Amino acid sequence: MGLKKRTGFWTDAKEFIIRYRFLHLMILPCVLYFAVFKYAPMYGVVMAFKNYDAVGGFLGIMQAPWVGFDNFLRFFNSIYFKRLLGNTVLISIYRLLFSFSSPIVMAILINEIKNTHFKRIVQTITYMPHFLSWVIVSGLLIVLCSPSSGAVAGLFKAFGMEPIYFLSDTRYFRPMLVISEIWKSVGWGTIIYLAAITGIDQEIYEAATIDGASRLQKIFRITVPQLSSIISIMFILAVGRILDENFEQIFNMYNPAVYEVADVFETYVYRTGILSAQYSYSAAVGLFKSFVSLILVLSSNQLAHLLGNEGLW
Repeated sequence: MGLKKRTGFWTDAKEFIIRYRFLHLMILPCVLYFAVFKYAPMYGVVMAFKNYDAVGGFLGIMQAPWVGFDNFLRFFNSIYFKRLLGNTVLISIYRLLFSFSSPIVMAILINEIKNTHFKRIVQTITYMPHFLSWVIVSGLLIVLCSPSSGAVAGLFKAFGMEPIYFLSDTRYFRPMLVISEIWKSVGWGTIIYLAAITGIDQEIYEAATIDGASRLQKIFRITVPQLSSIISIMFILAVGRILDENFEQIFNMYNPAVYEVADVFETYVYRTGILSAQYSYSAAVGLFKSFVSLILVLSSNQLAHLLGNEGLW
């Protein structure tokens, strides 16, 4: 009996693969990407519990001496722990408050535009910066904010004010991170919410119009509640990245003058692991960050269920 079930399972699996072979071929690059760049590197996680050096090469990871939690204790007792954790959490909270909500607001505003031609122009202009790399965006910011020849400094001088180099001032660096990310990603993020708004039954809006509802009432009583499910899912994904901030953005924008407010886990791992060759120590820092991210994802998913919304699972 057990043999028949096993044979039936493999027969059904084979038929399923053959029937949807083209769909499987389409998803194959995605599967290979995660297998090579996400799952295969997990082999190196064991370095966090060992004293590894590059002399042994790739196979030397398993032969390195075991040190247990020494690398973690070294990190927790270092002067960088509180600074990195504080900077990472603060920058991530700023992004959740402003960068996460901006596409929602933008999608609602674009949806309220009645002129189809103008709506398409706005969508195109807003999502074009998404295709620029952070190297280009950071270069533009550095040039524009230059205190000697930048356009921003020119405006300050025109109004009789002293120029400020925003990227080297600890008071303005974090706001610059948030503003630049909103400018780069808000248009692309609206695509998901606009698609969700398009799926809302238009008869609900028509009934509200007959009942005398204003445009603001339609937004807060119909549009926003209908978007609650997709907002909760996107929020869970955003929380999962709360400790996995945009390394490329910060790395290209920050400098030693703002390490105090800009240094985060990713940049610290880069400096200790790549530049200083402290592989085991940097692996411990990265593993700690991943563990906290996992806890945040599980907590936010549970919170979504408690609030009556759908989670990721």
